[in-house]
Amino acid sequence: MSQTNEAVLVTGASGQLGQLAIEWLLEYHQGPIIVTSRDPQKLSSLTERGVIVRQADFDQPETLPEAFAGAKRLLLISTDGLSVPGQRVQQHLNAVDAAVQAGVEHLVYTSLPSPEPGTACLLAGDHYATEEKIKSSGLSYTILRNNLYTHSLIPAVQQAVASGQYAAATGDGATAYVTREDCAHAAAAALIATVSGNQTLDVSGPEALTGKDIAAIASEFTGRAIEFVPLTTEQLVGIYEAAGLPNGAAQVFASFQTASSKGEYGQVTTTVKDFTGQAPVGLKAVLAANKSAFASAE
Repeated sequence: MSQTNEAVLVTGASGQLGQLAIEWLLEYHQGPIIVTSRDPQKLSSLTERGVIVRQADFDQPETLPEAFAGAKRLLLISTDGLSVPGQRVQQHLNAVDAAVQAGVEHLVYTSLPSPEPGTACLLAGDHYATEEKIKSSGLSYTILRNNLYTHSLIPAVQQAVASGQYAAATGDGATAYVTREDCAHAAAAALIATVSGNQTLDVSGPEALTGKDIAAIASEFTGRAIEFVPLTTEQLVGIYEAAGLPNGAAQVFASFQTASSKGEYGQVTTTVKDFTGQAPVGLKAVLAANKSAFASAE
């Protein structure tokens, strides 16, 4: 895929996904790289590497056009503004408006699979509203609907190794887990690709896994017998609450598994390879790379 040398910008640059995307850009992009963060001091080391670092607070929309100035293509990484109802959506809307004012031509956004109304995921509405805003903005866009992160399975697999049971409220639904690294690399590659049209793409790992599949892979990896134990959403919420989560947060986290049970996250795609030229990493490789995490559980 051909690449542009135009100035690109990455928001949320101090976050994990942003940092990975920037490292990829530093290796592959030949043009200017601009990054923004609420706390640019955290990114001082990037300045020494030729990156333009700017302060940007999505809760202060009047400051954003200047922060985005000069960028032709912008990667909008979804924010973590979840403490106040409606905050994240407003932050995203502010960023899209600022991108238009700043003369950005193409916007890449990190979304979630199946965010349309009717989804079981309680956080998906933020992404759907952002997608609709982008589509009506006049900007060309690439919306990347990132599947659930493979690394989120590690604590559950650790517990499964210790107990002999992998418990989840995913039923028979399969999820095409993808690594954060693959999502970041695909987003960075989409950012510098010479694409001017509009795309909405699911970003997945190499396979869709059910709870039984995960139990089997964990068993094969550790050499221990592990069975899949199906839970109801209510049971999962109770487990989260017993672990100390407030009911609201427990409901939100459980809703991801409910969405998985309904098949919302099961689509396997070639998006990662199409953009990066490399096949996405699967669960077996992730477990192998984090083998030390299971030493105490065995």
